[in-house]
Amino acid sequence: MKNRLIHFAIHTEDLERAKGFYGEVFNWGFRAYGPSDFAQISDEDSENGELIGALQSRTYSPVEGNVLGFECTIGVENVDEVIAKVEQSGGKVVMPRTAIPHVGWIAKFLDTEGNLVCAMETDPNAS
Repeated sequence: MKNRLIHFAIHTEDLERAKGFYGEVFNWGFRAYGPSDFAQISDEDSENGELIGALQSRTYSPVEGNVLGFECTIGVENVDEVIAKVEQSGGKVVMPRTAIPHVGWIAKFLDTEGNLVCAMETDPNAS
């Protein structure tokens, strides 16, 4: 597929807090890389996890003010479980489980760093 997302960065105020949040909610793994305020994100918490993005300090932003994130959607098996984990891990649900007819269920939340993130459960019967 052309023009597919190949990397994303999530800007953070507190790298360890963000790692704890995303590790708990999505079971992502993290690898040290370069400076102490930057970590690579892998798609699973194992040595074999594929690199998919980075957590990085807001100081790396080339623009004034806080970058509050690129709205990305994460495919999940059960959006209700993710909502519960978001709330337990210090995030805030800003759009509850909502049907996208014939596509699936989506929820939107703010992570512990104030970034907007979407979780999507595919379900062609959603309505």
